[in-house]
Amino acid sequence: MGGFFGVVSKRDVVLDVFFGVDYHSHLGTKCGGMAIYDEQKGFQRQIHNITNTPFRTKFEDDISRMKGTLGIGCISDDDPQPLLLRSNNGLYAITTVGIINNAEQLIEKYFANTNSQFMAMSSGKVNSTELTGALINRKNSITEGILYAQELIEGSETIMILTQKSIIVARDKMGRLPVLIGKGPEGYCISFESFAYQKLGYKDFYELGPQEIVEVTADGINVLSPAKPEQLKVCAFLWSYYGYPNSNYEGMNVEVMRYRNGEIMAQHEIDNGTLPDVDIVAGVPDSGIPHAIGYANKTGKAYGRPFIKYTPTWPRSFMPTNQNVRNQVAKMKQIPVPELIENKKLLFVDDSIVRGTQLRETVDFLYDSGAKEVHMRSACPPIMYSCKYLNFSRGNSDMDLLARRVVQELEGDEGHNHLEEYADASTERGQALLANICGKMGFDSLGYQSIEGLLEAIGVEGDKVCTYCWTGKE
Repeated sequence: MGGFFGVVSKRDVVLDVFFGVDYHSHLGTKCGGMAIYDEQKGFQRQIHNITNTPFRTKFEDDISRMKGTLGIGCISDDDPQPLLLRSNNGLYAITTVGIINNAEQLIEKYFANTNSQFMAMSSGKVNSTELTGALINRKNSITEGILYAQELIEGSETIMILTQKSIIVARDKMGRLPVLIGKGPEGYCISFESFAYQKLGYKDFYELGPQEIVEVTADGINVLSPAKPEQLKVCAFLWSYYGYPNSNYEGMNVEVMRYRNGEIMAQHEIDNGTLPDVDIVAGVPDSGIPHAIGYANKTGKAYGRPFIKYTPTWPRSFMPTNQNVRNQVAKMKQIPVPELIENKKLLFVDDSIVRGTQLRETVDFLYDSGAKEVHMRSACPPIMYSCKYLNFSRGNSDMDLLARRVVQELEGDEGHNHLEEYADASTERGQALLANICGKMGFDSLGYQSIEGLLEAIGVEGDKVCTYCWTGKE
């Protein structure tokens, strides 16, 4: 994933950009960057590796040397950015969020015979933001170039460009990720997360539609290319997992959605008579917690926190590059509350079950701490397909996903022709999936939210929400 923040104002914007980007740190773990423009100092840019150090600490020294009334910044899970490009469209800084699945084909088709060259990263891959800039610069205007690039890119690409006069921002073609504009006393900001600018004194002003391109100056916004609302396919995981609790997308607050989602799951179990007799309902920290609160409220079961994540030293368990270290860090972070575990029947709600890498360790940890029973609920359906539009739930193969591995074990290749049945707990195949995962992970019972329940909780028209990870349908 990744996130961005930009400001255009009649006053200096460095601190606003700094704090606005920092508030997107939950969306990326690899790189952070800022680019500021000032009439006297020109473009000032800095990029840092934030793999094991927070964005804030890496940029504290830089901001004292930066100055300007226009600026952008980003948090990235992948490529270093923003980049500073000189082209037929002038000198500008660019940052992107998304993924280009056909990068090698684009380079081969459009640049192999033009004596163009790209800076290769250590992996040998081309920086996707640089490739996006190169595609934009094949046209004679930034607006025309953005539309051209988004049409060629397979995947998803939201783009923000800092010029010497304004910020130009384009939401991705299908609107899978949000782009929000806030208005302040002396200018405007552009953000992925709405709460990031509210803390800085900006008010909700405008939300871009799919493929919409706008130019933002200190005096207002100008639509360069209109939205295509009929294309909207906003990512459902914004609400169920990676969106911050305070944020709103398409008019629906993240935390409110998660409470509703838990309530809907619980009501379904009550109606079907599958609600287990447990002592405590708990959420897997952190994003599983509000789903669990909704579940507990609906069932009348006591809500508790049988284990706490210790985060001061390792705030995110997937930050270490070595998988063994990541697993050990995840284990070390789980601090039990024995009084809430010993001889207790526990039901945990997690935001999702993707690869299941650490689930078994978590269950073993709970039983080792004295739990009598451990039941698991997932706040979304079984993930059957790796995301091809963003960096969420991506892997080398769909077989990295727990549900797909289990299907393969149960029925071989034939099972993948029946994924819809496997995702439906009311079918024989669905029950087989649940039983197999329970056996692997040590759960006393397992339940998934249905796709219908998830969409009801989000509250946005179903055909406007991307559910590819679960259904495989675009």
